[in-house]
Amino acid sequence: MAISGNDVRVLHAYAEGVMNRADHHAGQVKGIALALLGGIIWRGKPDTIKIKQYDGNLANVLWVEIGTKEYAFAYNHDTEEIEIRDRTQSGTMLHSFTNQTSPAQVEAVFRSL
Repeated sequence: MAISGNDVRVLHAYAEGVMNRADHHAGQVKGIALALLGGIIWRGKPDTIKIKQYDGNLANVLWVEIGTKEYAFAYNHDTEEIEIRDRTQSGTMLHSFTNQTSPAQVEAVFRSL
């Protein structure tokens, strides 16, 4: 089940959880996660952010509408990257990011969505 991420408190809790989990097993995406959250806030349609819940806690999957499409943002444990996928967590992978991705690349991706 997903919950709405349209409240700043919910987005804060999501960001805090992502950053805390990155400390333990995903340090290679810790910095870029912040840039992606900024892109989501910048380009996402108001009232469309949804965050996956797992065992009553916010998980590492977020959905948002940008333009006329919905995108899923999720951490891929196998590749150790954050991915943008078409509509669903198992949809076509459109872009992937690590700390090696520059902020300019993130901006270009979000402008293209």
